[in-house]
Amino acid sequence: MKFPGPIRLVAIFEAAKGALVLLAALGLLALVHRNLQDLAEQLVGELNLDPARHYPRIFIETAAHFTNTRRWLLLLFALLYAVVRGVEAYGLWHARRWAEWFAAVAGGIYIPVELYELVHKPGWLSLTALVVNVAIVWLMLRALRGGRAGAPTAV
Repeated sequence: MKFPGPIRLVAIFEAAKGALVLLAALGLLALVHRNLQDLAEQLVGELNLDPARHYPRIFIETAAHFTNTRRWLLLLFALLYAVVRGVEAYGLWHARRWAEWFAAVAGGIYIPVELYELVHKPGWLSLTALVVNVAIVWLMLRALRGGRAGAPTAV
C-alpha cells in the first residue's frame, strides 16, 4: 500500500509543531534579561485583571520566580524539541521507516495522558488532541505493517 500523501501531511504537522515551539523559544530569548514580574504585572494591568485574584496572582508569582537559569533551560529544551520535530518531519517527508516508527511511538505515548485529560477535564482541545494522535498512530502503524512499494528503505 502507498501512504505518501497522508504521511506527508503528518510531516507538515510535525514541522509546524517544531516551528511553533521555535517561535516561542525566540520570544523567550527576547525576555532573557528582562524583569518578568514587572512584565507580568503590566500585562495583568493592560488586560484589566485584578492582580489579587487567583490566576493573575499565580501568573505574577510564577513570573517573579522565573530566573535566567530557568529561562535558558526552557530555551534549550524548546530548541531540542524543535530539532527533534524537524528531524522527524524530514524523515517522514522522505518516507524513512525510522521516522514512521518514531512518529508511531511518539504519538502513542500521549494517548493515555490525553484519555485521562478527556475523562477528567472534557473539552474540545483534549478531544482533538486525542483524535489527531490516534489518527497519526493508526496511519504510521498501517504504513509500517503494509509497507510501500517503491518507497525508499534507507535507514
